[in-house]
Amino acid sequence: MDRLDSMVTFVRVVELGSFSSVAKEMNTTQPTISKRIAELESWLGAKLLNRSTRSLHLTETGADYYERCVGILHDVEEAETSAGNLQSSPKGTLRINTMTAFGRLHIIPLLNDFQQQYPNIQTEIMLNDQVIDLIQEGVDVAIRMGELQDSNLMAKKICQCPWTIVASKEYLDTFGRPSHPRELKQHQCIIYSGMAKSNHWKFQENGQPLTVSVQGNFKTNNSEGYRAGLRANLGIGRAPGWLIKDLVASEQLIPILQDYYSFSHSIYAIYPPGRHTPNKVRRFIDFLDQQFQAAECFT
Repeated sequence: MDRLDSMVTFVRVVELGSFSSVAKEMNTTQPTISKRIAELESWLGAKLLNRSTRSLHLTETGADYYERCVGILHDVEEAETSAGNLQSSPKGTLRINTMTAFGRLHIIPLLNDFQQQYPNIQTEIMLNDQVIDLIQEGVDVAIRMGELQDSNLMAKKICQCPWTIVASKEYLDTFGRPSHPRELKQHQCIIYSGMAKSNHWKFQENGQPLTVSVQGNFKTNNSEGYRAGLRANLGIGRAPGWLIKDLVASEQLIPILQDYYSFSHSIYAIYPPGRHTPNKVRRFIDFLDQQFQAAECFT
């Protein structure tokens, strides 16, 4: 008895619900399938299925064995896929989706190095700040920030990114520098309308949470627009390091209220589920992971 073949047969019997369906799928006879299951039960010394003329039902032992078989077969398939990927050169079109500013600042500048390593991969990048359906849009990998909404997608955390409260030097020179979060109520604050409760800014004071409701004359649902608004002296903003690190380093933006604000979010590479993750997707995610770790992830 081939144990792996027997596992495959047993799993397909459970999933299809009949010996005849599995026999047809495997291009063999129903008695052959029945014999394989009987031999498996004999070898295990346990009954896996209760059979009647019209239906099959798992025994308690059978249900446990089924779950374990599914895991084992998945691991075998992953191992075979991984081995094949190591031997093959990745190729094809890689469709990437990310926020507009993140793509411009941090993905597009890396693509030349990536394509130098993998010349048979063509890249297509879709830039927008709205969450899209990866499968419907045919996206291979997306870069997402913060809490993930779709638990059906596969995810690889590639970075933890801190946020900062900032304003331009010109704005602070004109309107003053707030020394406490509550003083933000007297200031113009830039609102990112693409985020829930975007005008409720959360701080910490003496270890206790403090929420301040802010307002402003400028709102945007776009990361590029938010960055531009900060540079145009339109108000005080809260922004992730990936969006403003260069502007802070060049002193175009000044961090404020640092004693009260400590927030960060995760950055993920996400991709559609499936037993076979394409080689091009694996290589791109590994590439991003290496690049972002080397860059200390926008701190």
